[in-house]
Amino acid sequence: MGDVLGTIIGGLLAGIIIGPLARLVLPGKQSISLMMTIVIGAVGAIAGGFVADALDVGTTDGIDWIKLAIQVGVAAVVVLIYGSMGGRKGTTA
Repeated sequence: MGDVLGTIIGGLLAGIIIGPLARLVLPGKQSISLMMTIVIGAVGAIAGGFVADALDVGTTDGIDWIKLAIQVGVAAVVVLIYGSMGGRKGTTA
């Protein structure tokens, strides 16, 4: 239980950084709130961590650059999916 709780807390903390990073790697402007960006970052961090573990690159000595890249990539995909589902409400072109 403690391991899962640590993963969730780590994902939430990483979401503060990974969410905005995911938005930076995407072209154009996303109409997503800061809180949703953090939530998406946390989801990306947790899911990306599981993907990195499945690929056997989740644990390395020092900074896990490959794991971080996977987490940002997964979060960017989630931002894209969320943005395409929500659309740009309240704008007219």
